[in-house]
Amino acid sequence: MTNRTTFCNPVALQSADPWVYRHSDGNYYFMRTRSNYLELIQSSQLSQIDEGTRKIIWTPEPGGRYSHHLWAPEIHFLNEKWYIYYTANDGGGDDSRRICVLENESVNPMEGDWVWKGALDTPVPGLDGTVLKMGGELYFLYAGYGHFPDYGSAIYIMRMSDPYSITGDHVLLTAPTLSWEKQGGMAINEGPVTLHRNGRVFLVFSASTTWSEDYALGMLTMNEEADPMLASSWTKSPQPVFRKSAENGVYATGHNSFTTSPDGLEDWIVYHALPAPGADTGLRATRIQKFEWNRDGTPDFGVPFSDDHALQIPSGE
Repeated sequence: MTNRTTFCNPVALQSADPWVYRHSDGNYYFMRTRSNYLELIQSSQLSQIDEGTRKIIWTPEPGGRYSHHLWAPEIHFLNEKWYIYYTANDGGGDDSRRICVLENESVNPMEGDWVWKGALDTPVPGLDGTVLKMGGELYFLYAGYGHFPDYGSAIYIMRMSDPYSITGDHVLLTAPTLSWEKQGGMAINEGPVTLHRNGRVFLVFSASTTWSEDYALGMLTMNEEADPMLASSWTKSPQPVFRKSAENGVYATGHNSFTTSPDGLEDWIVYHALPAPGADTGLRATRIQKFEWNRDGTPDFGVPFSDDHALQIPSGE
């Protein structure tokens, strides 16, 4: 327990592409891009997540095909095992990027061995892989490179036969065609993540370039009884659902994940942002804030709070 009642953002400096998973063991598991290794942090407190127990759980062999640019790691608990999905390549360009998978059978992911299960053979090169679990089925979502018609990335979905194998059709769900998805010199939809609530599935993604001050979150919405493999099942919001606040000094808000308070009563968004327009991407920091729900059942992420805004610690912390 803690005697603190408030905290201020950011909660982790130099922490891009934050992923937070709250497990049934009462712990949060935190990962962020570290480029040449994968680090896992275990913490019981969301507002002090960077102060938790940390362990480097994977360092690739130097010079290998998947030894460069380890980006956007995510930890998932599927079929009673732990899995980590991350992007890597050989040091080349976009066309060599793949999403790799590690598996750990230990009850505690800070222990046991992480076993390389391979790189997913996606039809197009890509990054930012994640898993959607629906109706007992697993689906793989990722950002694949191409021209839509501008060069960049779009969000695709595929079925999974197990947590490290994809199968069947390759369906495009959202491409960057709107002006707010094409800021910073490239047309980008990336970083897909899903949120289930109120009979719907919300697919939240990052749009525009991560170095642009206009990096923002877009959203697709689907009724939970629909087929996620049909692009027609998803409706795209015409405007960003979360974006910069010049007034509060928070820019390039994106690449998010979702979690809850320790008691499960509050919903929290985790995201990275920059402190100024044009700031170096090495300054991307992880921020968290509680969000609410609109009367129509859609999420209301609000606006990013300033660094000096005192936020109430998560309920139950």
